Amino acid sequence: MSGTSRTSPSGSSTALSEAYDTALLDLDGVVYAGGHAIDHAVEALGTARDGGMHLAYVTNNALRTPAAVAGHLTELGVPAEPDDVITSAQAVARLVADQLPAGSRVLVIGGEGLRVALRERGLEPVESADDDPVAVVQGYGGPDMAWGRFAEASYAINRGLPWFASNTDLTIPSARGIAPGNGAAVEVVRIATGAEPQVAGKPLPPMHRETVLRTGAERPLVVGDRLDTDIEGAFNGGVDSLLVLTGVTDAAQLVTAVPEHRPTYIDADLRGLLTGQPEVEEDGGGFRCGGWTASARDGRLVLDGDGEPLDGLRALCAAAWSQAGGHACDLDAEKALARLGL
Repeated sequence: MSGTSRTSPSGSSTALSEAYDTALLDLDGVVYAGGHAIDHAVEALGTARDGGMHLAYVTNNALRTPAAVAGHLTELGVPAEPDDVITSAQAVARLVADQLPAGSRVLVIGGEGLRVALRERGLEPVESADDDPVAVVQGYGGPDMAWGRFAEASYAINRGLPWFASNTDLTIPSARGIAPGNGAAVEVVRIATGAEPQVAGKPLPPMHRETVLRTGAERPLVVGDRLDTDIEGAFNGGVDSLLVLTGVTDAAQLVTAVPEHRPTYIDADLRGLLTGQPEVEEDGGGFRCGGWTASARDGRLVLDGDGEPLDGLRALCAAAWSQAGGHACDLDAEKALARLGL
C-alpha cells in the first residue's frame, strides 16, 4: 500500500493510464532532458492524453514560469497550458504568503518563475538585502547564476531574516549530463550562514498540497525519475508512483532503496503508462517476474532464468526489499544486475 513499507513492486492488470485519472509528471529526466524530449515521451503522453488521462506537470525546477514550461512542452510536441504546470516556485510562494502580510518585500535568489509566483501571492520581489526585505526565498537560477547572488542571500539571512527554498535537489539532469541543482546552491548559503531554510518542493508536504489544490486529482499517479523527491513525495502523500529509468536513478539505487524510496511500479520510460505492469510473485524462497527468479543467498542477490531485463529488475527489487524490510538493502547485487545489462 502507498505510504507503507513496500516489499515488492506492484502489478496492474490494466494500463496505468486507465487505472489512474491523473499523471503527476516530473519534467527533467522524465519528459525532457535539457532542450530535448526524452525518447518515446511525446508519443506515450499523447496516447495517454487521448485515452482520457489528465496530464499535470509537477517540477521542482523554479526557474521558469508555468507559461514558459507549457510553451516548451508544446514545442516538443506535448500540448500543455500554463494551468497544467505546477512548480516548486508556486509551492514556496504559497508557503511564504501564509506567513507574511500581503505586500511584503522578499529578496529573490532565483529566476523569473520565482518572481512571478511571488507576485501572484501578493508579495513584492526585491533584488538586494538593502531593499528592506523581510524574508529570503531561493530557487534554481540556471547554470549562469552569479556567485554574488549567494552573497546577497547570506547578508540578509545573517541579519536574521527567515529563509525559504523552493527545493533542495542536489543535481539536475541536462542534455550534457548531471549538473548541480538548487540544493547545491542552498548548501552554499547554508555554509555561509549556519541557517536552515523552510523547503517547499518535493518530497515535502507543501508541494503535495499545491499539486492537489491545482489538479483536483482523485486517483493520481506520480511519475518521476528521482527516488528522493518524486517517489518519496508520493510516499509522503500516500499515493502510487511510477519510476522511469530515464533520469538520475539507476537500477543499483533502486534495488537498495529505503522504504520511502520504493516506487509502486518500475518501467524503462513513459511507455509504461500505456501498459499493465507484470505481477511479482513469491516462488519458494525467491520472487518471480516473467522468466526471472531472484533470491538472496549467502549475502548476495542471485538471479536465475531469462527474459525481459525489466522483469528481472522487478524480481530483484522484490527480493532485496523483502530482505531489507524497513532498511536499505545491503546485499551484493552487482553480478545479478550485470546479467540484466543494467
